Amino acid sequence: MRAKLPQPSADTIAAIATAQGRGGIGVVRVSGRHIEILVCDILGKLPVARRATCCDFLDENGDTLDQGVALFFPAPHSYSGEDVLELQGHGGPAVLQRVLQRCLDLGARLAQPGEFTLRAFLNNKLDLAQAESVADLIDANTAEAARSAMRSLRGEFSAVIHGMVNELISLRMLVEAMLDFPEEEVDVIDVERRDVLLGSLRLRLQHTLDTAKQGSLLREGAHVVIAGQPNVGKSSLLNRLSGEEVALVSEMPGTTRDVIRQVIQIRGIPLHVMDTAGLRESDDIVESLGIERARQTMRRADLILLLLDASKGLTVEDETILAGLPADIPRMLVFNKTDLLDSDAVAFGGTPLAGVASVGVSAKTGVGIEELRGKLLEAVGWRDQESGAFMARERHLRALTQAQIHLERAQTVLSRAELFAEELRLAQRALGEITGEFTPDDLLGEIFSRFCIGK
Repeated sequence: MRAKLPQPSADTIAAIATAQGRGGIGVVRVSGRHIEILVCDILGKLPVARRATCCDFLDENGDTLDQGVALFFPAPHSYSGEDVLELQGHGGPAVLQRVLQRCLDLGARLAQPGEFTLRAFLNNKLDLAQAESVADLIDANTAEAARSAMRSLRGEFSAVIHGMVNELISLRMLVEAMLDFPEEEVDVIDVERRDVLLGSLRLRLQHTLDTAKQGSLLREGAHVVIAGQPNVGKSSLLNRLSGEEVALVSEMPGTTRDVIRQVIQIRGIPLHVMDTAGLRESDDIVESLGIERARQTMRRADLILLLLDASKGLTVEDETILAGLPADIPRMLVFNKTDLLDSDAVAFGGTPLAGVASVGVSAKTGVGIEELRGKLLEAVGWRDQESGAFMARERHLRALTQAQIHLERAQTVLSRAELFAEELRLAQRALGEITGEFTPDDLLGEIFSRFCIGK
């Protein structure tokens, strides 16, 4: 059962639901309880429910503000679960503002960001994971991210969570039954069933967490830093990966003084690639500041590409840079300028380090770039999904991880039924936070405040 949540406001709300600026069509949306009088005042009549009606939008004198299509959705069969009116008119800002003002004059108030979707959540039209996927679908920057968000909006993610919660409930019922009769000998069958249920649940949770991480990668992307000595081709590699000249290329060392950022897409996965200043000792104050900024950027990266000159191999200077990289950040060796190697030269101009992925490329000719793209995805944790990933946020990952921790603890206290039962309860609570079964009010405010107005 969902925890006690605030009730939807009794206010009628209105907002322009289309993006700012001019367009062929603009939409004003109204939601509230029993808004029939407002609808009749602005349309002159109550249109047939859930049927597009071509009509005039009227001002207080009965004059026409705009002409368009009206859609009236009586509660509870609407997006928000309340009476909803959508006025689809011309998309000029002045026209839309006049129609919106008319709705406000009739007693509505301006909606807050995400308030329509918040009301849908509070009226049980969507759970919290589905509500968040609405914003994710709007913000999706790639086709794959949009597909992933749609899976979550359709309830695929929620169905997985509810399935695990039901399994937890079954396991808790079994354990509670065993607790209720401590004086009787617990049936061996019950113990075996308990262990099977726990093992199955842990496997299912691990699979869900892995899939959620893929969805989080689709939504947030990964931060990749290109580092290395001056003149090894960092800016050229960034230009080659992005397909445009975003970084200045020069043979003069120290050309790049600041971090240059560019978002690229590989198979629909957004990667935030950063070109940094060449790492070396420098007396130039500005260059030294750029080098320090490069080191700060690397400490926040998901992956560091250490770029090297393939014709020189792994030099002492490169080894010094490698030793100074943050120990907890994955790294990859990228040997550039392979076009300078003889055909019979040793691959990459040197021996790759054990346990560190490496690839040879030519930023100049493009040789090896596709292989690098594939290794980049592998290094940041992307795996092609047969069934597709569902969209997941950082809070979802935290909740799944917390549930996993409680199940691991439950495994260690099998002989202590009271502690075992408590860990199961905490695991269920963690999963319930994803769909909104257990949700503090301040979290709701934070989530919905990031939505666009009108949604």
